[in-house]
Amino acid sequence: MLGLNYKLLQLEENGKHIMTSIVGAGQMGRGMVGQIMSMKGMRPAVVVDIDIQNAINAYQHAGLKEGDYVIADTISEANDLLAKGKYIVTDNPEIATKTDLIDCAVDATGVPEVGAKVAIDSINSGKHIVMLNVEADVCIGPMLYKMAQSAGVVYTGSAGDEPGAVLELYDFADALGFDVRVIGKGKNNKVDKAANPDSVLEEATRKGVSPKMLTSFKDGTKTMVEMTAMSNATGYLPDIMGAHGAKGIVSELPDLFRLKSEGGILNSYGIVDYIDGVAPGVFIIISTEQPDIIHELNYLSMGKGPNYVLYRPYHLCSLETPLSVAKAVIDGIPTIAPRKGLVSETITIAKRDLAAGEYLDGIGGFSIYGSFEKASVANEKGALPMGMVNKKTKMINAVKKGEIVTYADVALDNDSLMVQLRKIQDKLYL
Repeated sequence: MLGLNYKLLQLEENGKHIMTSIVGAGQMGRGMVGQIMSMKGMRPAVVVDIDIQNAINAYQHAGLKEGDYVIADTISEANDLLAKGKYIVTDNPEIATKTDLIDCAVDATGVPEVGAKVAIDSINSGKHIVMLNVEADVCIGPMLYKMAQSAGVVYTGSAGDEPGAVLELYDFADALGFDVRVIGKGKNNKVDKAANPDSVLEEATRKGVSPKMLTSFKDGTKTMVEMTAMSNATGYLPDIMGAHGAKGIVSELPDLFRLKSEGGILNSYGIVDYIDGVAPGVFIIISTEQPDIIHELNYLSMGKGPNYVLYRPYHLCSLETPLSVAKAVIDGIPTIAPRKGLVSETITIAKRDLAAGEYLDGIGGFSIYGSFEKASVANEKGALPMGMVNKKTKMINAVKKGEIVTYADVALDNDSLMVQLRKIQDKLYL
């Protein structure tokens, strides 16, 4: 992201702004509105939420007063109001993607079905799209990325989210010619695969977050989704299904993430993993055979080698997302995208015994959680991508707790946009 501050300043000095729309005014969306309002050369021009008051609150918390923002119901209304310098509040997501003056849309809903619609509409309308919706990206991102390229716009994941943060480290080391052996993220709580919205309710209430969202972190699904995005961006693979998820601190990572033959835990290099105890933050493991580089790394107190760790001890989630917007609009470059195609999958695992005839409840629910697997292996097993599951997904076979849910085990919701797009992706790109 080097140099974006100067480019944004130049826009501001020239009286121009990157007109951004944000779909979803929950915790992430509200923080993003306030951050963009603090930046030069950018404007959070449209905020969309199914609850209009959430969108109004986002603007008010960011310092706007009544009269600065106006409720709009139609695209034509929004076009007129934006031309007059007003900010738009709406519950109509098409205003975010089809209004003339919008440069880039951001999906901050975290709902795969909504993210799919926002992405498709943005691309078809010639708008850049930033997906703060990794759940949709890991399922249909390869197709959306190719569609955006064909349309001459940018499809990108977000800076600040862990996949975007780790890719910054990867790009840095790869550009310098280091051998990047492992990429990964930290996790600050032990995986509880049985977690559900009821079991986390007290903690979620105390923290002021959605029980479903907290469940997706606790049961490990969110970590699996994030590692899948890292994999599809770099071509790096899970070393084992679900990753190792070992426990350790930063100084232990170079020795831990070595081959088993070298005293470590890995079967191979070129992998994605996570570590319990190093959070928040992301890391990569690098190596080199150049003796003078090794000497300098030792001099710089980077460790004894042959593996070295580069660690970023923070990621600011949606507060960094505006940088991805700016990078897309100004430079025409994604922060992170599934450039390597569908390398890995987040597959569906039964959280409890599932009976034929019951309906699944999706990410962060009571019935399933996600795991991380090579796409080739997932395809061989017929494993169901978790992003295709919604509340209309019906079990047609019983599946035991801890077993993979396959395509053959369910009746999919064929009216779902996610399902339709994934079927197209499988036919065209796999």
